[in-house]
Amino acid sequence: MSTKAQRGAGGPAAAEQPGSPQETVTMSFDGRPLTAAPGQSIGSALVAQGIVAWRSTRKGARPRGLFCGIGICFDCLLTVDGATNQRACLVEVRDGMQIEGSCTPDDGSRA
Repeated sequence: MSTKAQRGAGGPAAAEQPGSPQETVTMSFDGRPLTAAPGQSIGSALVAQGIVAWRSTRKGARPRGLFCGIGICFDCLLTVDGATNQRACLVEVRDGMQIEGSCTPDDGSRA
């Protein structure tokens, strides 16, 4: 059976139609409510909201966020629902998720 025939009306392709409503996921980042698309990584959701840094280095307090985006480095670490050291590029957003960064509020690294 062809891919076109498998998709049919109401199949997976129906959700991809231009103009179709897309569900959103609601989460919080440092107490601030945010929305994201289902299936997005936390890192991509934060960057889409203009948040590009969410932790600071121990030495020098330099801001860090996404670097590699594929789980190789550890620049995007944050706390997710109380679990520390989660890589933002690998964790998928979930409704009601509580996300915490470790940047100090006055270091100027947050958007």
